[in-house]
Amino acid sequence: MAYNMNIIMERLKWLMLYAAVGLIVCGSQSLAASPPDADQKGPVFLKEPTNRIDFSNSTGAEIECKASGNPMPEIIWIRSDGTAVGDVPGLRQISSDGKLVFPPFRAEDYRQEVHAQVYACLARNQFGSIISRDVHVRAVVNQFYEAEILTEYVIRGNAAVLKCSIPSFVADFVRVESWIDDEGNVLTFSDNYDGKYLVLPSGELHIREVGPEDGYKSYQCRTKHRLTGETRLSATKGRLVITEPVGSVAPKVDFQDKLGFAIRSSNSSLNLLCKAQGYPMPAFRWYKFIEGTTRKQAVVLNDRVKQVSGTLIIKDAVVDDSGKYLCVVNNSVGGESVETVLTVTAPLSAKIDPPTQTVDFGRPAVFTCQYTGNPIKTVSWMKDGKAIGHSEPVLRIESVKKEDKGMYQCFVRNDQESAEASAELKLGGRFDPPVIRQAFQEETMEPGPSVFLKCVAGGNPTPEISWELDGKKIANNDRYQVGQYVTVNGDVVSYLNITSVHANDGGLYKCIAKSKVGVADHSAKLNVYGLPYIRQMEKKAIVAGETLIVTCPVAGYPIDSIVWERDNRALPINRKQKVFPNGTLIIENVERNSDQATYTCVAKNQEGYSARGSLEVQVMVPPQVLPFSFGESAADVGDIASANCVVPKGDLPLEIRWSLNSAPIVNGENGFTLVRLNKRTSLLNIDSLNAFHRGVYKCIASNAAGSSENVAELQVNVPPRWILEPTDKAFAQGSDAKVECKADGFPKPQVTWKKAVGDTPGEYKDLKKNDNIRVEEGTLHIDNIQKTNEGYYLCEAINGIGSGLSAVIMISVQAPPEFTEKLRNQTARRGEPAVLQCEAKGEKPIGILWNMNNMRLDPKNDNRYTIREEILSTGVMSSLSIKRTERSDSALFTCVATNAFGSDDASINMIVQEVPEMPYALKVLDKSGRSVQLSWAQPYDGNSPLDRYIIEFKRSRASWSEIDRVIVPGHTTEAQVQKLSPATTYNIRIVAENAIGTSQSSEAVTIITAEEAPSGKPQNIKVEPVNQTTMRVTWKPPPRTEWNGEILGYYVGYKLSNTNSSYVFETINFITEEGKEHNLELQNLRVYTQYSVVIQAFNKIGAGPLSEEEKQFTAEGTPSQPPSDTACTTLTSQTIRVSWVSPPLESANGVIKTYKVVYAPSDEWYDETKRHYKKTASSDTVLHGLKKYTNYTMQVLATTAGGDGVRSVPIHCQTEPDVPEAPTDVKALVMGNAAILVSWRSPAQPNGIITQYTVYSKAEGAETETKTQKVPHYQMSFEATELEKNKPYEFWVTASTTIGEGQQSKSIVAMPSDQVPAKIASFDDTFNATFKEDAKMPCLAVGAPQPEITWKIKGVEFSANDRMRVLPDGSLLIKSVNRQDAGDYSCHAENSIAKDSITHKLIVLAPPQSPHVTLSATTTDALTVKLKPHEGDTAPLHGYTLHYKPEFGEWETAEVSVDSQKHNIENLLCGSRYQVYATGFNNIGAGEASDILNTRTKGQKPKLPEKPRFIEVSSNSVSLHFKAWKDGGCPMSHFVVESKKRDQIEWNQISNNVKPDNNYVVLDLEPATWYNLRITAHNSAGFTVAEYDFATLTVTGGTIAPSRDLPELSAEDTIRIILSNLNLVVPVVAALLVIIIAIIVICILRSKGNHHKDDVVYNQTMGPGATLDKRRPDLRDELGYIAPPNRKLPPVPGSNYNTCDRIKRGRGGLRSNHSTWDPRRNPNLYEELKAPPVPMHGNHYGHAHGNVECHYRHPGMEDEICPYATFHLLGFREEMDPTKAMNFQTFPHQNGHAGPVPGHAGTMLPPGHPGHVHSRSGSQSMPRANRYQRKNSQGGQSSIYTPAPEYDDPANCAEEDQYRRYTRVNSQGGSLYSGPGPEYDDPANCAPEEDQYGSQYGGPYGQPYDHYGSRGSMGRRSIGSARNPGNGSPEPPPPPPRNHDMSNSSFNDSKESNEISEAECDRDHGPRGNYGAVKRSPQPKDQRTTEEMRKLIERNEAGPKQLQLQQTNGAGFTAYDTMAV
Repeated sequence: MAYNMNIIMERLKWLMLYAAVGLIVCGSQSLAASPPDADQKGPVFLKEPTNRIDFSNSTGAEIECKASGNPMPEIIWIRSDGTAVGDVPGLRQISSDGKLVFPPFRAEDYRQEVHAQVYACLARNQFGSIISRDVHVRAVVNQFYEAEILTEYVIRGNAAVLKCSIPSFVADFVRVESWIDDEGNVLTFSDNYDGKYLVLPSGELHIREVGPEDGYKSYQCRTKHRLTGETRLSATKGRLVITEPVGSVAPKVDFQDKLGFAIRSSNSSLNLLCKAQGYPMPAFRWYKFIEGTTRKQAVVLNDRVKQVSGTLIIKDAVVDDSGKYLCVVNNSVGGESVETVLTVTAPLSAKIDPPTQTVDFGRPAVFTCQYTGNPIKTVSWMKDGKAIGHSEPVLRIESVKKEDKGMYQCFVRNDQESAEASAELKLGGRFDPPVIRQAFQEETMEPGPSVFLKCVAGGNPTPEISWELDGKKIANNDRYQVGQYVTVNGDVVSYLNITSVHANDGGLYKCIAKSKVGVADHSAKLNVYGLPYIRQMEKKAIVAGETLIVTCPVAGYPIDSIVWERDNRALPINRKQKVFPNGTLIIENVERNSDQATYTCVAKNQEGYSARGSLEVQVMVPPQVLPFSFGESAADVGDIASANCVVPKGDLPLEIRWSLNSAPIVNGENGFTLVRLNKRTSLLNIDSLNAFHRGVYKCIASNAAGSSENVAELQVNVPPRWILEPTDKAFAQGSDAKVECKADGFPKPQVTWKKAVGDTPGEYKDLKKNDNIRVEEGTLHIDNIQKTNEGYYLCEAINGIGSGLSAVIMISVQAPPEFTEKLRNQTARRGEPAVLQCEAKGEKPIGILWNMNNMRLDPKNDNRYTIREEILSTGVMSSLSIKRTERSDSALFTCVATNAFGSDDASINMIVQEVPEMPYALKVLDKSGRSVQLSWAQPYDGNSPLDRYIIEFKRSRASWSEIDRVIVPGHTTEAQVQKLSPATTYNIRIVAENAIGTSQSSEAVTIITAEEAPSGKPQNIKVEPVNQTTMRVTWKPPPRTEWNGEILGYYVGYKLSNTNSSYVFETINFITEEGKEHNLELQNLRVYTQYSVVIQAFNKIGAGPLSEEEKQFTAEGTPSQPPSDTACTTLTSQTIRVSWVSPPLESANGVIKTYKVVYAPSDEWYDETKRHYKKTASSDTVLHGLKKYTNYTMQVLATTAGGDGVRSVPIHCQTEPDVPEAPTDVKALVMGNAAILVSWRSPAQPNGIITQYTVYSKAEGAETETKTQKVPHYQMSFEATELEKNKPYEFWVTASTTIGEGQQSKSIVAMPSDQVPAKIASFDDTFNATFKEDAKMPCLAVGAPQPEITWKIKGVEFSANDRMRVLPDGSLLIKSVNRQDAGDYSCHAENSIAKDSITHKLIVLAPPQSPHVTLSATTTDALTVKLKPHEGDTAPLHGYTLHYKPEFGEWETAEVSVDSQKHNIENLLCGSRYQVYATGFNNIGAGEASDILNTRTKGQKPKLPEKPRFIEVSSNSVSLHFKAWKDGGCPMSHFVVESKKRDQIEWNQISNNVKPDNNYVVLDLEPATWYNLRITAHNSAGFTVAEYDFATLTVTGGTIAPSRDLPELSAEDTIRIILSNLNLVVPVVAALLVIIIAIIVICILRSKGNHHKDDVVYNQTMGPGATLDKRRPDLRDELGYIAPPNRKLPPVPGSNYNTCDRIKRGRGGLRSNHSTWDPRRNPNLYEELKAPPVPMHGNHYGHAHGNVECHYRHPGMEDEICPYATFHLLGFREEMDPTKAMNFQTFPHQNGHAGPVPGHAGTMLPPGHPGHVHSRSGSQSMPRANRYQRKNSQGGQSSIYTPAPEYDDPANCAEEDQYRRYTRVNSQGGSLYSGPGPEYDDPANCAPEEDQYGSQYGGPYGQPYDHYGSRGSMGRRSIGSARNPGNGSPEPPPPPPRNHDMSNSSFNDSKESNEISEAECDRDHGPRGNYGAVKRSPQPKDQRTTEEMRKLIERNEAGPKQLQLQQTNGAGFTAYDTMAV
């Protein structure tokens, strides 16, 4: 192991070395990409101090400030002005960990600049600085105070408010706790607002409706100081003076109470007072102003806002409560009002988003300050602790520069507090300014060739290079080409190519390299031979007064001269102008009048050629601001001030700005108003002056030429304020003292000094002028100060404005130091710290030095020593700290104190003592469950007597910090430790202790105590309802210390609360997962019933105490009955009253909370979405907003917390009629020169029965009367005649009901005419036609000549047929409408004048077509079906009718709403077939029926139990345990019990109605007699019959021997059986004979090659036809057979050996048969047998003649796969999902002998086979590819996989059950009647009696496998088979049932059972190849290791290689046999 570790360490070293090298290489390449501070960051506060620190001088305070960062930031404390804070001895210290410490101090040492100061914490590192929020420190000197209560005068009947007056100097720290009246009653704040007395949140006592008796009482208030906790009663008692009113008195309010201000924190309670009195008693109303307006609204009173008399009380105040409140007081005489401004504060908080950002150079950066709280007055920003003058929430940096990186902070403030947030700005990448690395030189050349100029520059970021010629940028063209590229090392190479250079190309070329971090350039001339040439010059603008410098851009070479001209005059022409030979012109002090002109540059060469170029110069004039002022005298606060800023000179446009003290002035802010009077004048107005407006004002005017400014000072009379406030001072005696006192204000304040009279401040007198005291400019000078000058001094500053300033200071005089104690002794413990203290009194500062044995002690030489000094009020305390004392520290220490006035010394004699050594030889003498006896040896005592020993003990998992102790006297060395916990591991150690201390701990010893029953109760028990019948109980284990062992589980008991019944307990296993809750669901409980639950834990010793009773109700159910006596009454046309009576209380199933009224128009009732719901708590309600004259349907239901209850029977009411609405449309059609046809459409809402229409007509333009014409309701048109030609007429129509005439329609105008165009009077309409009825669509037309009417149907020309024709009036008649007729119908009318058309839409309302019905899910008593309407339905579907019936029952129906996707058909028979179909219905009627769905509910017939669990035999009775039966999913109904003696024929019925879940005893049996027992179990799925053989015990309780002879059937019995199955006996017998002969021949032929291979065979039934189990390992491996581990082999009753032992031990044959096995009679039950070479002979009882599947008669056939055998495929285990195990069936040998083979288990029995087959196997239906799956027929003890006959032809289904009979089970291998039937896969076609006579096995492993089926229906395959109605998907096995009787279940428990799994037997049969690593049983007790199995098998001393069970007829032993038919 060590060697491997060394190798690993060596490899790690090399890997680290490689990594380091890689990092160096990578780092050198990526420095630019990864800045060195990528993982470093600026400071961030971890713990920021709070806004306010208030503390008492007796307690002191510590303020903690912590910050994080990389590198770790430094913490500095500063004042609000930014100056650093230092130590003030004894008053303020800064600790090494950054805390600001204020030690306790005396009242006289109070210093305002220390104890009443605003501090801040600054954290900084190399990346920036941040400052904390403002920390307001306030030290409170404990001063005496008294509260007083003033007498209150009240008019009788009014409310009185008594106020507890607290002095102002303690008002912030003292609050009212309670009030006490003179009778001693204590009144405190409460939520009871109805009493006479109420203590308000602000502390006042409110007394309502005072009377004369209240004048005799007195009251005191009790106050509490929140810093010191001190409580006091008020010094005075307050009382009320009651005045009787004389006449009426108007409400009165004291003047000071008319306007109030209140500031309260959120979430606190507050009150607003309205102290008004009047007579009669006035009424109070509170209003709140809407913010920002003068409008107000009444305050809404609720649970949070209350009003008591005139006082408004608000609980749990929120910010929204802030605002201005108005209390209005009125009585009959007058009124008054009180205003209160309330501010509710919320704590401030801030956050900057993003907190960190990295921005590249030149990129923008944005920080957003997100803040909350109230109020917020200012927002400010700081960078690295310095203000940046930004006050907006968003801080934006447009272009980040290098100096912008650092820490940014956002501060939000109000008057009470502040908050801050910080963020860091980092720069991305590295920055190097550009550098020109290589450049072109000056060059002279001839024209023609190309020129190449090159510039190379570098920098980071990479610069860009541009080119200029004579100052003008060069752009690419056909001759100039600029290009650039970047080299490998990051340099930029730029080049300028000039193609075919000309003389004009000459000039000064410049390359400029530019990046965001800098600029570099290079220039040189290019001279090209040629004539002079001057490039064009752009216009140049220059500001007047500046100097103009311009160079002439000349090309050509050589140039002889360059001159400048103006107006053809060569320059210079004055002193300001200068011209240089290189073409540069300079003009100084440019002026517009003299210098603005056009200048010409002339260049000449020697030959006289010249070139000229012009330059236009524009001179701009900057602005000039005239002086301004605010007047000569100073203004007062509140005055108005203004100033004019005039700019007489300067180019327009002008910008004029104002500033105050260099800060810009913004219009509308801070009282400033800026008005721009004209282009050159700006007016500044200040409406109301205050101190802020004092200062220097500046007006700045600017234009394109420049800017100008002027200033003026505004003086405002300001009250004095401190510049330098005096503070307490101390001076050395005899020195010259100077104390400064400076104040600011306007006018300048006068500063004076006074001295207090006596030793306390209070009364002051003027200073007497003498030689050593004087005052100069506010500074107090005291020369040669003495003790007589000590005392309090007052400095006052007064300037006549306001009340002035004053400050009181203490001046103390200092003296030399002095020690009161000169010498003392001090002891210390060795190795522990010690502190030596010297206190020197005297004047500070005092320096103290330490000597050790007269040698100077320097802490620098030994880091164990530390010297600290503490400033005291009387002097200095010096402390010498020794970290770890050593023996050498025993010495004489001397401290020497020195100050400016002298010195003194004191000595301390230091003595070091030691602790004892640790005890040793700790031993355990004795131990028990709860105590242990210890002994030890006495250690070295450290030169100090041992006082005691301390025995420390703890639990093994606990740390030594969690220990218990036992104290033992120091003179003993033995002790007993008691009160230990059982079953607990303890660690115990011991320490010794003397006067100095304790020794080290001894070596610990470990013990384990014994177990006991749990002593603790389960914890955290919660009982919660899951639903109406289920509650979930959850709990956690008892405390681990109270388990007293390992908890095995819990008993959970429950019962009905408030009853005397006993608890019903259920057992829950312990969950081993740490911290996981246990839970149990209690089911089948009563609805809304209270249950009591208790829980107790148990371990293997016993059960613990019961928990406390937990009570809980099951969930509320829904009311099971509807409200009764429902009735409705129509009130109006839109309201109906509905009333009802509550349902009976016993049917409520909960607390009825509300009632719901469901209502809708009756014709829409079918549509759930159109129903309306109204909730109410009363027993009636009025429905509003209903449709007029409409029939409504209503239902009423009750609602509880469980949901909605049953709805009442629908009731119906119709609303009253009303006047109708207007007709929806009107037409007026010309019919001739005197007639007009008026037609109309009926109203959309007739609101009743239309009785008539009224047509109104009126001629237009004339004052003619309106004509009316009544028209019957069925007529929809009217012909108006006798009209005048060409005269317009106006028509309108109204409809009438019995209520009256309705609204008029729209008016329409028409004019009679000779021209009558074709028009259609009918309207576009939609017609609903009923299926199979006639429909008529109108088309009334007018026109002259008569128009031709044609119809189109769905766009196709109509031609008449038998069903459709056009009537003479143009209408279209359709007879017997069908669904296909639906669609659009258009009518066209046309004559020679015009044509017209209308379109009708026909909707055919037909009954629904057949819906789709599919099965969704099935349960044992319910079916869930899905309903889907037919796609072709057009009419709205109202619902479905679901029809269903059992196979032999009557049809039943259920109504299903149209919205229901699924419907549950409940209360069905379990395990029964059902037929289901559905029809839909609408308002037309019921539709077509769907296809019939054939299905069945889940559930099976009863399953057989294990015989030992069912039958318990005694000498004269047998007990039947019916709980052992499995119900197959359908509840048992009853049992029929029959019995008879074995030799009798007739059965005796004992009972035909035995109830399930009970035990039944059959009495009066004879001892030692064999009996047959027949049990018939019934449930709704059918019945199961089983027979059992048993023998009663002898009189002495012994067992009788098994019968040697098998019982014979009588001839009558045999004939009866044969005759009853004659139709099958003949073909079956013939087939069996042929198959048996064929198989025997094949086995003989195949066995010739192998005569010596050994097979171990065992027989479970020990009867004829036993099965063979292959035991050869190679064959097993080859076939992939692995015996499942949870298949149990049959146990041997009465022995401790399992079947595996029996196989290996047994040698002898079976001598006799016994009903109960007796080991004394037959010690060797099993023996080794050789397979005989001939086939077995059958017996005359019809037993199988051999197992043709595996019983080969010659040893040599074992390699063959048996015909019709089922094998388990390789690798599959029983633990896996059984549906995934691939079991395959082999088919018969291809020798022509196909078909079923009679035989024992493993063979396929023919239907109705009459033979007596005794089988233990089982099978289960699987998919065809996986047809057979192993089924355990004996609790997992089946040895082989047995298939059953199976038929897929449903036509044979009818024959299935006529061969089904019952099974007889013989305990000794006797006969039985068996008839496994065929299987049908089509559930719809199977006969209903399919399982009437079948049964299924019900052993311990039967149930789980019943859930693994893959087909919808399964018949019984064979004996013990299970039918699964499964759904095709595997489910996990269900958990074992609760209340499981472990005494009756021995499966899967190898320690308590003599059974062992077959797989465990297989494990030691030689090599297993890959199958050795099989997965073990999930039950821990079933797991055995290979070594354990080997030892188990080795017990068999004579274990032969080949074992075979004797196969003697009738010798079977079936102790655990259970058969299923």
